[in-house]
Amino acid sequence: MLLLLVLRPDYASKSTQERVIVSYLPAIEIEPKIKADASVIWLHGLGASGYDFEPIVPELNLPENAAIRFILPHAPSIPVTVNGGYIMPAWYDILEMDIDRKIDESQLLQSATEVHKLIQRELDRGIASERIIIIGFSQGGAVAYHAALTYPEKLGGLMGLSTYFATAQTITPNPVNKHIPIQVHHGSLDPVVHEALGRKGYDDLLALGYEAEYFTYPMEHQVCLEEIEAISAWLQRLL
Repeated sequence: MLLLLVLRPDYASKSTQERVIVSYLPAIEIEPKIKADASVIWLHGLGASGYDFEPIVPELNLPENAAIRFILPHAPSIPVTVNGGYIMPAWYDILEMDIDRKIDESQLLQSATEVHKLIQRELDRGIASERIIIIGFSQGGAVAYHAALTYPEKLGGLMGLSTYFATAQTITPNPVNKHIPIQVHHGSLDPVVHEALGRKGYDDLLALGYEAEYFTYPMEHQVCLEEIEAISAWLQRLL
């Protein structure tokens, strides 16, 4: 975890200072060629890291004047039950690989809180909340859904890639993001997160009153060129 020491006045005693330690997920940050005025926080999948999506950023072929900072955080390494307790990068533990993916929801909520802290850091850097977009792939997408839909300030967009809506039945969305732009992308040949789960997540979004778009590609659990082009077009339209 990246640690940041923040000093602020102790209003009970003007002669002392309270030390507040704020910890952030370690992350790769890709800065634009000009001063950033927008941010994309992009969460990776199970067993991966932020480095997985680093080479995709230049493939987006964004224009020279796109002032978008990309933040690619790394999940902590924890034991994953369905993988025999093997320790690997994960946003939360997966307990059973059934159709609904039995998970450790408390860990997912903690990961969503960590994403909220990254959003707050972007606000502190001068990025307006409406110009912050959350993207998540696979397990990271489940966290992205929860983090974006519960955030207390209006965000710029939410995108789920080859993922599922793990907390659809328990989430208490914040109404401030009721009209957040949402896109869902999934591979029709995905053997890891079957498209039925992606489609169910999309249907759950609609049932909660969101206006989401759904796209599918003839691919497995991956990202394809056509999808990258669609992501680029969406980012340029929103930011």
